[in-house]
Amino acid sequence: MQNYFELFSLEADFSIDLAQLEHSYQQQVAIYHPDKFASKSDKEKTQALQNTALLNTAFETLKTPLTRASYLLELEGINAFDEKDTQMDMDFLMGQIALREELESIQSSQDELALDDFIEIVSDKVSNNTAQIQQLFTNGEFSQIKNHVRELKFYTQLKRQANQLMDEWL
Repeated sequence: MQNYFELFSLEADFSIDLAQLEHSYQQQVAIYHPDKFASKSDKEKTQALQNTALLNTAFETLKTPLTRASYLLELEGINAFDEKDTQMDMDFLMGQIALREELESIQSSQDELALDDFIEIVSDKVSNNTAQIQQLFTNGEFSQIKNHVRELKFYTQLKRQANQLMDEWL
């Protein structure tokens, strides 16, 4: 299987230059543009489509911290979302319940200011968690990254839900 980082000539690291990723992606996708294969054989057209699909998947995986961290763990043979491993930090789980309840309360009251504050709090949690993951990758502490990636998934989903709620209200 092709390493996604290698596709874009990037070092396999959590910390990547997103502008470089975007630039490399645009260059690679241009090579396989359908117009360049209009007069080619069906086999060549199919191969170009497969290459484009791979590039799109790789780009989507690497552009966000959550999917990039999950992918890096996969490269190390670690599945961050292994259903058999449900061990999580109890403080995090209690905080997760509290945040969900808070969002439900804000939704019921339709308090835009409270929702703004909530989004800011969750955004800070995403930023802090991402920074922790970066530090753990830097230190090569893969066993600890798994739980932080799970937490990041929760915070990312919660932030998306809160932003969707804000969009509905506007």
